[in-house]
Amino acid sequence: MGDRTAPATGARAQPEDPRLTEQALAVAERYLVCVPTYNERQNLPVIAPAILAQDPRLEILVIDDGSPDGTGELADAMAAAEPRLHVLHRSTKEGLGRAYLAGFRWALERGYDYVFEMDADFSHDPKFLPAFIEAIQHADVVIGSRYNQGVNVINWPMSRLLLSLGANQYAKFITGLPVEDSTGGFKCFRRKVLESLELERVKSNGYAFQIEMSFRAWKKGFRIVEIPIVFTDRVEGQSKMSKKIVREAIWMVWWLRLRSIAGKL
Repeated sequence: MGDRTAPATGARAQPEDPRLTEQALAVAERYLVCVPTYNERQNLPVIAPAILAQDPRLEILVIDDGSPDGTGELADAMAAAEPRLHVLHRSTKEGLGRAYLAGFRWALERGYDYVFEMDADFSHDPKFLPAFIEAIQHADVVIGSRYNQGVNVINWPMSRLLLSLGANQYAKFITGLPVEDSTGGFKCFRRKVLESLELERVKSNGYAFQIEMSFRAWKKGFRIVEIPIVFTDRVEGQSKMSKKIVREAIWMVWWLRLRSIAGKL
């Protein structure tokens, strides 16, 4: 299955030499980039090497939901040749949120210190990963934001851009979440955040999944930092956006607010 990581103890081996510097210990920290895929056979062979080239500590987990185009089989072949690439196969397409939750659990079981969310289609450019690694040293959650320093989106039609801007302002107004890009899916979490969020209680799946994860982290008192990225719409493959995803986001922000007020989140 392409899974060749260390035993799932969650513990990091202690250095034999106590004189090792903090810098050496930092190199031992483990970073996992979760990349959900569904029919991404064209993009995966390009995005994976680009991710791994950014930092030697980065590893990738491809989470494939039974892609009919053979993405999963291709990922297995790539993992056989690259020890920093792993594959998690899921038999059915259950949505982005379910895929990420499966990836988060996989990462926690294997002792990773930092866990990323990232798209496979180059809308999230790997060149920003070093900035995430720098920012997460002083934060608990880092969001790659399209909107915290102007509007940094390329190749979207105006209707899609307005929908995204409106959704983020709507979520901010209803929930109070102090984030400009709460629907953004380019993120990094410290391990302790994922451990504390009770992942089995996360309900949403599409855009709302991104809002819910950030909202739950914020309500737990974790520090969320936004860093600017440039988002470029996919060139290869098809967008997973749908009316169902939009409807879920509309009602989910109210559910989050009401559950939070009632102390039942």
